Amino acid sequence: MFVHIKSNRDFQKVYKNGKSLANKYLVMYILKNSLDENRLGISVSKKVGNSVVRHRITRLIRESYRLNCDLFENGYDIVIIARIYAKGKSYNDICNALIHLGKIHNIVSD
Repeated sequence: MFVHIKSNRDFQKVYKNGKSLANKYLVMYILKNSLDENRLGISVSKKVGNSVVRHRITRLIRESYRLNCDLFENGYDIVIIARIYAKGKSYNDICNALIHLGKIHNIVSD
């Protein structure tokens, strides 16, 4: 299970102090926290599309993380930013992009 990052202050802390890596569809920021669980924040800009498109991408990212959260190491604040290319992609595309970023951040075990 995971907790959502909701406050702007928490997002800004991860942006400022965290480490970021990106692939074609997503950008992932990670920052160690002092908790025994991960906190997930998702950001989808208006540049990506209208509210229907943005909410669909948000749901795909959230579900991808939920179904694969056991692969991720605990103790991180994770912020996922959707890129414009994520628009119209399938669940599998988003899920593979999320796991790929976790692997290159070394927080996903194979």
